[in-house]
Amino acid sequence: MPDRPRILYVTDLAYPARGRRYCDEDILLTARLREEFDLALCHPGDAAALLDGFDAVMVRNSGPVLHYREQYDAFRRRATELGTRVYNPLTGRGDMAGKDYLPALTAAGLPVIPTVDRPADLPLLPPAERYVAKPRNGADSIGLTVLAPADLPALDWHGLLVQPLVDFRYEVSFYYVDHTFQYALHAPDPARRWELTPYHPTPADLDFARRFIDWNTLDHGIQRVDACRTAHGDLLLVELEDLNPYLSLDAATPDQRESFIAATKTSLHHFLRTT
Repeated sequence: MPDRPRILYVTDLAYPARGRRYCDEDILLTARLREEFDLALCHPGDAAALLDGFDAVMVRNSGPVLHYREQYDAFRRRATELGTRVYNPLTGRGDMAGKDYLPALTAAGLPVIPTVDRPADLPLLPPAERYVAKPRNGADSIGLTVLAPADLPALDWHGLLVQPLVDFRYEVSFYYVDHTFQYALHAPDPARRWELTPYHPTPADLDFARRFIDWNTLDHGIQRVDACRTAHGDLLLVELEDLNPYLSLDAATPDQRESFIAATKTSLHHFLRTT
C-alpha cells in the first residue's frame, strides 16, 4: 500500500435532499480527508466500474439505494469479487440490509418503534389511532402511508412494514465512528425535523444507543442511531443507519466536527491496516 492510501469516495453531490445539502458536507469531509489520503469522487451509479486501483471505497452521501438498486447490487457483487475494502463494510445489519431488522428487534423485545411485516403479527403492535405503512427498502419517508385501523385488513403487505404512528416529543440522533460515540443532535420541533441542535445525552441515552451499535457488530465505520423520545419519556429506535448516514456536521459544534474528522481518519487508517 502506498504511503498515502487511495480511496474512492462515493457520493451523489446533486442529490436533492430535503432540508439539507449533501454536497456541502462532502466538500468539507473530503477536503479534510485529503490531508492524509488520495481521494477520487464518483457517483454511486459509477462505483462498480471504478473499483480497480483503489485501496478502499468509502460510501458516504450516496442517497437512497432505491433510486439506483441495480447499480448498487452490481457494486456489492463487484466489490465482493475483487475483495475490495468497503467502508462501511458490507456486513451491516441495519439499513444497509433493508428494514427487516425492525420486525426482528421488535420480536426480540428491544426498545424500537414496534414494527411488523405480516398480518399475523399485528397483535404485536399496541393499539393506535393511526398506523404507518412504509416500504421495507425505503428511505427519507418515500412511499410512507398513514392508515386508520379500519384500513389494515385491506392492506397489500407485499414489501411493506407497519408501525403505530408514535406520538413523540422530539427526534434525536447519536453519531458513532467505529464503536465510539462522537456527538448527538436533536430536532426540538417534530414539525421541523431538519433543524438540528446539539444534544447532551444522559448516560441512559448512551446506553440505549450503544445497545444497537453493539448489536450491529461492525468493527469499522460510521453509524447513526436515530431515535424518538415518546410522550412518556422513553427512547425508541427509529432506524439504524449504517450505509451512508448523513452526518449534519454543520449542526455539530466546531470541537465536535474536529473530533469526528480526526476519529474518521484514525478509523480509516486502522481499517486499511487490519482488513
